[in-house]
Amino acid sequence: MICAKDLLIQLRPLHVCVRKTGHVDQVGHSFKKLCHTDLINRRFLEIFEVLRPAQPPDMAGLLNLVGHNIRLRLRDVPDILMRGLVIADGDGGVIIDLSFGIAVVDAVKRFELTAQDFAPSDLAVELLFLQEAKSSAMAASFSLNARLDGARLAAESEALTDGLTGLHNRRALDTAMDRLGKSQTEFAVLHMDLDLFKAVNDTLGHAIGDAVLKRVSAIMRRNTRKDDLLVRAGGDEFVIVCPGLTDQTRLAELSEKLIQEISAPTEIDGQTVKIGASIGIGLGTLEEKAKAEQVVERADIALYAVKRSGRGQFIFWKPKHGKSLAELELPHVAMRE
Repeated sequence: MICAKDLLIQLRPLHVCVRKTGHVDQVGHSFKKLCHTDLINRRFLEIFEVLRPAQPPDMAGLLNLVGHNIRLRLRDVPDILMRGLVIADGDGGVIIDLSFGIAVVDAVKRFELTAQDFAPSDLAVELLFLQEAKSSAMAASFSLNARLDGARLAAESEALTDGLTGLHNRRALDTAMDRLGKSQTEFAVLHMDLDLFKAVNDTLGHAIGDAVLKRVSAIMRRNTRKDDLLVRAGGDEFVIVCPGLTDQTRLAELSEKLIQEISAPTEIDGQTVKIGASIGIGLGTLEEKAKAEQVVERADIALYAVKRSGRGQFIFWKPKHGKSLAELELPHVAMRE
């Protein structure tokens, strides 16, 4: 026949048996995780501090708590509160059945407790399952959200990126100009068109033409700031938006550098390739208060003015160049190559 204390070992992992002398006679197996020292034969009131009701001074005082629920804590672990029911053992001692109460979650994390460290009927086990289920659900939710966010960002990035050069596309330019138009930021727009590119594409093939466009994109990245917006507007047209930069000297230096590097002959797949670049520049200043789309159009007008004057140059838009492309009396085909 199994004795009462052996049953306690199996059924109540968090119990403490105290002899009539006040010394601990037996503890549940879960105490191995809570305490680093052996509790057997130590005085109960030296190990535990009873918080409610008041700390009994001796074993007689502990016997007076039989039938009561008490709040207590291990003196070695003062920040973890426990609850206990004091039961007489019929031999002058007591049995205290313990639980963590609302501190169970902290105790589980701190001492790495499992369901085996609680009585099967303990409500803490259900709480553990709920906590684990919640944690798993939260982890799954975070993972799903991360995947969805990643897919959304990838889709947005793809929608705003030119597939060949990796630069932004016309849609990104429209978005940026809309944002600049609503801000108080001065900016410049450089509209660049490649000279003689059509001849390269027609005579040497599209593969070399694509390589030329990638080379131009690399030159643009190398000579601009990280906050500048680099756009392939279509075909051999490129746009650079420079927020916070309207100084004509610096913009002239940038344009000269771009034209110089792009115009340098280069060898691609054994073929010597020679192209050029023309740039029109429009300025969006707070003083003039031109709309963002007007600045883009002015850069386009200035580009056509460059083409008319012989290509391979840059021009800042001036009122004499006109306010719209319709004012330019030049055939479209004659201006583009």
